[in-house]
Amino acid sequence: MAEQVLMIALSPTMEEGTLVRWHKKEGDEVDTGDVLCEVETDKATMDYESTAEGTLLKILVQEGDQAAIGDVIAIIGEEGENIDHLLGDSSQKEATGDSSQKLEVTGESAGDSSQKYMEMSKSSSVNQDRTEIPGAASASAGDSRIKASPLARKIADINELPLGEISGSGPGGRIVKSDVERFMKAQSVQRELVQEEQTMRQQPEMGFSASKAPSISYVTQAFPEDVEIPISTKRKVIAQRLSESKYSAPHYYLTLSAAVDNLIKIRKSLNESRSDKISFNAFLIKFVAEALKKYPMVNASWTGTSIIVRKKADIGLAVAQSDGLITPVVRDCGNKGITAIHEELRSLIEKAQNNKLMPEEYQNASFSISNLGSFGIEEFTAVINPPGSAILAVGQMKKVPVVDQDDNITVQTQMKLTLSCDHRVIDGAVGADFLRTLKEIIEDPIRALF
Repeated sequence: MAEQVLMIALSPTMEEGTLVRWHKKEGDEVDTGDVLCEVETDKATMDYESTAEGTLLKILVQEGDQAAIGDVIAIIGEEGENIDHLLGDSSQKEATGDSSQKLEVTGESAGDSSQKYMEMSKSSSVNQDRTEIPGAASASAGDSRIKASPLARKIADINELPLGEISGSGPGGRIVKSDVERFMKAQSVQRELVQEEQTMRQQPEMGFSASKAPSISYVTQAFPEDVEIPISTKRKVIAQRLSESKYSAPHYYLTLSAAVDNLIKIRKSLNESRSDKISFNAFLIKFVAEALKKYPMVNASWTGTSIIVRKKADIGLAVAQSDGLITPVVRDCGNKGITAIHEELRSLIEKAQNNKLMPEEYQNASFSISNLGSFGIEEFTAVINPPGSAILAVGQMKKVPVVDQDDNITVQTQMKLTLSCDHRVIDGAVGADFLRTLKEIIEDPIRALF
């Protein structure tokens, strides 16, 4: 018997997905576990695996189009089977845009695959309701298909434009001809000003100058006129989550300088016998994990009704992408050595650059680090990444004159560390002690052993 394949939540914060590529075409045989298609969520591009078997009878969402959670994207059944009764609802929804026709994602209508992914999404987070994006429910309950005039659809089809990325100015957000033309103009201007984006590489070291910053292209010339750039799903989620964090969590900031000459020597000695150089970030993650053992309240989460003190140090490192940022998480850093952390971090960063991170690889960091040192940034503050209650902002390593206890002037390599804390969880004295302890470990790494 034919069944509908629904768009499922491939990540807990996903409201809708963009169909990137179909791995199967109409008429192909499908087995359980086969990858049907690739879906771009708010964070990464993920494989959609089938839990049904049969023939792919109909594809309802084309490559480049978007679908909300619960929308029918395809139909699988027996070859030659009549599916008119299943196509009726989808056709009516597309023609009318009536939100009342939207299918609900339940165990009965979505099948085992949707239920499985929904349960997996919920279990991958610590208390899912506290990291839920406000308005997600109402957004997913809106129109199940993209609303556009026939002329707008035709122009977009001829020019191979993704309707899902075009903002509609017509009634109810309907996309009209002028919206498509404005989108085409924006793309044209961007192509003239921006060279092809290079693959972002996360800084393996915190360099001494901005010239060592990772290579990524940004718009550095002025637009000749106002241009409307559509907001991607990822950018929307970043804006929502950081706004929620900034305005709901009372931030306070602590800054100090740490000498890193000893750390530089230790790293150099360790890397002399290695072809794969261990990054400074791996050292930082390990040192933070050791400091968290002494101050567990810095490794805690606010739920609104309680504070959850996390048993493991799951530390995320902010990685820049061309359309936003993502924070891959190294799990249980307190029970891993620097080499193991480095190898895991390298793998995660590579996945992040290719939008291949799984939800469990970027969600629910108990503590985060943002390192802009290789961009030449000496000091900055970072917004806390929920559900964590603190984030460490790391500045550039820089040689500075220092007056010692005998009033002699020496040259020392220092970097600025700024800790952002959620005052609901971390008291000022606790945050200060944690940062002081981290400084001591960085300046004398052997302290990490005790």
